[in-house]
Amino acid sequence: MQKIFLLPFFLIGIVTLSQPSLGSYTEYVCPPCNSSCDTLEFDKPGICPHCNMKLITKEELKELTAEKKKIAFYLQPGIEILDFAGPMEVFAYANFEVFTVSKTKEPIISQGILKIIPDYSIADSPKADILAFFGGNSSSAFNDTKVIQWIKSQKDIDYHFSVCTGAFALAKAGVLDGKTATTFHSALDNLEKNHPNITVVKDARFVDNGKVITTAGISAGIDGALHLVAKLQGYNEARKIAYHMEYDKWIPGEGLILSEDDPYKNYKNTTALEIYTGTYEYLNGTQVELKIDQREKSLYAIVEGMNYPVFYMGGNTFTNIAEHEINFVTDKNENITGFTSSEYPDTLFNKLEK
Repeated sequence: MQKIFLLPFFLIGIVTLSQPSLGSYTEYVCPPCNSSCDTLEFDKPGICPHCNMKLITKEELKELTAEKKKIAFYLQPGIEILDFAGPMEVFAYANFEVFTVSKTKEPIISQGILKIIPDYSIADSPKADILAFFGGNSSSAFNDTKVIQWIKSQKDIDYHFSVCTGAFALAKAGVLDGKTATTFHSALDNLEKNHPNITVVKDARFVDNGKVITTAGISAGIDGALHLVAKLQGYNEARKIAYHMEYDKWIPGEGLILSEDDPYKNYKNTTALEIYTGTYEYLNGTQVELKIDQREKSLYAIVEGMNYPVFYMGGNTFTNIAEHEINFVTDKNENITGFTSSEYPDTLFNKLEK
């Protein structure tokens, strides 16, 4: 038996997770994260001790699996490791079904270090909802007529996504015709010169055309992937993933968004969050301090030097990383006087005077 102790306001409280004995009924499982804990079962709600994701019921797992987005990562010999590994981490947390495709099923070497065996070749790859392309030896890979023809042959694609010089795959296939795009800093001029029908942006972390997203080089792919998750699953979900990954360089919306579905439009004004900031009492004399993270334009709870994200849901309601509901209480003048937690619904935790 394993015990995890964290203050309930930011995470889960005192949670006991026990793998059930033989013959007992199991209700809770870990959400799919492509790790060994995907096969574990638990008899109580809580947090997975392996990947720190909130446990869900088997019924919720069934619904989640049915809604999975399928994303094909096209990988070529010489591909840049972080170009694809960063977004792969993001999409795995987001419960996308990620599979790899290359021209053939022969092993490929990334940066002369990592050997990768593709799941599929272009001859037998299944249909994907999203196609993703990455940099590294791209001039050779995307001058291959068979590869470009395969890209063109993919029908009913929901989104095209590229990192670094992976944008040249979309350019060669005509996906970027008449659109705005970006790529790796040393390849911007090349993209502009050889594809005059594309408006090339040279100072954006990513460019979102709606159904086509291109990013700058290498680490920018993480930002682009978080942005796509925000579009599909909401800004709060992208924040949770960035928190789990400890990716504290992400500035939400730090790109050129040309589409109408801007997932940050309701979160850009921090003025409305100011009323919640301050110090609150909690259990056993513990104090919780709420502050605004100006980089994320969002609220964090701080205790003993540790930051925990708090997610705005509407009105005076927030949730924490474990999806406990936090409701702030006001007086007749609409001043915040305290909060209640769904874990302790009958207890009011007062805001302390400054």
